[in-house]
Amino acid sequence: MPGWGIDADPKNDPTYPMKQRTDAEQTGYSWERPTLQQPDVEILKSLERPNLTAVFGTSTPPSGLSGMLRRHAYANYSENDNRHWFTLVLADKINVVECVLDDLASGHVPNIFKEKGYKASWQHDRKGLIVSLGTTLAITAGLAYLAWPKNKRGKKPKSRTVYPS
Repeated sequence: MPGWGIDADPKNDPTYPMKQRTDAEQTGYSWERPTLQQPDVEILKSLERPNLTAVFGTSTPPSGLSGMLRRHAYANYSENDNRHWFTLVLADKINVVECVLDDLASGHVPNIFKEKGYKASWQHDRKGLIVSLGTTLAITAGLAYLAWPKNKRGKKPKSRTVYPS
């Protein structure tokens, strides 16, 4: 980005004029830029960066609902906006569910207990695991209670008095 690095204004440098810069530092790149990686899948980039970085990951291109949320985060929010990061975290959580559903659809039942490392947690941090699972269970039960219809929460429906006619 012009003005961010080696081509920045020397008068804005806190070491100026004590440190004198060389001509190569003043003109920008003093080396041959390597060939840029070519994308073969959709790559999301921030609003602040007009072009792709020299190297980027392509292991999991955006797809499904999580991909839609990622596209929304990158297209609408700057990286210094909390909504950008909260949307990406939500997309990560949704992506986990999507991957589990993909596994089940392909006939593979994931061993979530093993993949989450609960065996090691049980051996080395039993109290933390119990607190974590208890908290998750309490939150899930609370959300299930709130999602349950009001007339089925154990409240009796209002009785009607029937008068003979």
